[in-house]
Amino acid sequence: MSSFMVVSTFKAGTDMAEVMQVVAEEQAKVAELKSAGQIGALYLSTATRGTVFLEIFADDEDAARSIVTSLPMAKWWDIDVFPINTPVQR
Repeated sequence: MSSFMVVSTFKAGTDMAEVMQVVAEEQAKVAELKSAGQIGALYLSTATRGTVFLEIFADDEDAARSIVTSLPMAKWWDIDVFPINTPVQR
């Protein structure tokens, strides 16, 4: 299992009123994925930058992307997946 940081930004022209309609569904799905050990930390910078940061645990980048796209809000996101490397100890 590897760690990934997924940076999700809302696409230009996203109707935030539509987004707000799925908040409860999004929260339930995030809780389910956290319970399954697939999501770690979640950070929002939506008010100022329209960005969501997700720590994802998956076997590979495709699996990490699949986890994120299972979220209800993902249809409004541009998604970048970054593998996380352990810092080198000196």
